[in-house]
Amino acid sequence: MELWTESLGEPADPPVLLVAGANSSALGWPDEFVARLVDGGRRVLRYDHRDTGRSTTRPFSDAPYPVARLAEDALGVLDGWGLRSAHVVGLSLGSTLGQLLALDHPRRLRSLTLMLGAALDVDFAGNLRRAYTREPDPGGLPLPRRDVLDVLARRAEPVPDRAAALDRRVEEWRALAGPAVFDAAEFRRWEERALDHAGSVEQPGAHGAAEPVPTERGRELRGVRVPTLVVQGELDPLNPPPHGRHLAELIPGAVLWEVAGLGHALPGALHGVLADRILAHTAE
Repeated sequence: MELWTESLGEPADPPVLLVAGANSSALGWPDEFVARLVDGGRRVLRYDHRDTGRSTTRPFSDAPYPVARLAEDALGVLDGWGLRSAHVVGLSLGSTLGQLLALDHPRRLRSLTLMLGAALDVDFAGNLRRAYTREPDPGGLPLPRRDVLDVLARRAEPVPDRAAALDRRVEEWRALAGPAVFDAAEFRRWEERALDHAGSVEQPGAHGAAEPVPTERGRELRGVRVPTLVVQGELDPLNPPPHGRHLAELIPGAVLWEVAGLGHALPGALHGVLADRILAHTAE
């Protein structure tokens, strides 16, 4: 297994490891967003998860793995760059992986930023099913929106060409980002870069088959001492409020930041406020 990764910024600057969402390559972090962190005096590391982008990709059935293995991959990136620790910023599934790192490898984290994710004690995989059966979340938290899940489910349908693949990806982002700050041309440009980077129009899907983290591990979050910022999207359709508040309340000292207009994406209109808050958190 080889992971594609890159380092941007001055090597002597404080390192920030960006951990993307499920089935996302490093390009899930837009270049413009990364540039804001670099301009703020951070050395930014990003990487392709296994089975995405230019990292090793193979049929999941040939080499299955649990979600926890993806957290070990993040450590492998730090090891590969010779770094003993870094500020970790995780988005969506990356938030899950960040929580695991805080539990199992706290000394490798200088700080932790958890964006648009659910706490480890939330059965997210089960909630995807409950969104259709209308069973409630066992903890009383809101479920993902079914209409958005319907859009994401179309990934299983083949696409005839690159243009159709781009159209579908942009419509996914439209559903995830919400109408407040969505710019179709912007997301199309980013997806074009992602396709060029991966060299394929096929959308990865292996992470959806990975064994979830046991929800019992959520109880361990009360022992986390890593300085933590939790970012909740006001319009997040997958982990709606108050998921962020629930997560922040589990981690001692965690700070909750609810961002108006933010869905489950990184639109350019919000890059400035998001990057500025991460720069402030990592400076503290």
